[in-house]
Amino acid sequence: MTSLEALKQYTTVVADTGNFKQLAQFAPKDATTNPSLILKAVQQPDYQPLLAEAVAAHRGEPIDQIIDQVLVRFGLEILKVVPGRVSTEVDARLSFDTAATIARAQRIMALYEEAGIGRERVLIKVASTWEGIQAARALQHEGIRCNLTLLFSFCQAVACGEAGVQLISPFVGRIYDWYKKTAGSSWDEAANAGVNDPGVRSVTQIYNYYKHFGIETEVMGASFRNAGQILALAGCDLLTISPELLAQLHASDAPVTRYLDPHAARGASIKAVAYNEASFRYALNEDAMATEKLAEGIRQFAVDAVKLEGLIQAL
Repeated sequence: MTSLEALKQYTTVVADTGNFKQLAQFAPKDATTNPSLILKAVQQPDYQPLLAEAVAAHRGEPIDQIIDQVLVRFGLEILKVVPGRVSTEVDARLSFDTAATIARAQRIMALYEEAGIGRERVLIKVASTWEGIQAARALQHEGIRCNLTLLFSFCQAVACGEAGVQLISPFVGRIYDWYKKTAGSSWDEAANAGVNDPGVRSVTQIYNYYKHFGIETEVMGASFRNAGQILALAGCDLLTISPELLAQLHASDAPVTRYLDPHAARGASIKAVAYNEASFRYALNEDAMATEKLAEGIRQFAVDAVKLEGLIQAL
């Protein structure tokens, strides 16, 4: 049994890519995309005809509508390969606008439904800002399931659980990046590896809190830098993994130990917490890592959205 097969005994494996031609070999259940991954995919020769076709079919429409058509077109191709769900992201530039996020999510879902895809197969990705979480709360009430992304802090996770979102994507690798950069020359890689990795610890805390209190929101670790981070979260509800790291796990036969377990979490001593808007914003502000990485992530996704628009306008 490969390490990837062993991991699948405990965790739903999700492919983190817009490159749907790579997917089948790893047999993931779900797939996730974001503006950066779609931008990367459409610049490859294999995918340029798909982009050109989608743009040609909607030429003359507003650029934001064409972008959504392109995102959904990739999602439809991915759904031909995976048996489960695809995550498609709302424009990061709407991260602080609840009403606009809701409207964009409804439009993306309508495009999937027009193509014959049921709502159960689509997750709408929204940034885990206060405004994004409230948009997701409203969308969940109308049957549009949401994946809350750019999640770096415990307060974001608690607020998402309280809002009843379908799934959260805490970013393991970006948390690790921040702590490693901040520590500088004093960083001890060996001491901060595996279960001691700061990103792994963050996801473990969230997972245990959700399971202890019976919160149904799914936890999907994301943004991995190495296979060790993935294996240290074996047992997490889902893990979304890049094709490169999927290949590493597929090529390995190292044994996999389950670290996250709902029964152990239910028996742990954990105190319940709650946030309103003011206490959420203060808690997030107090977490320098989460504040910086959330802002950085929104900015980067926005930059890549603008680059994608540029590619489309050049066609």
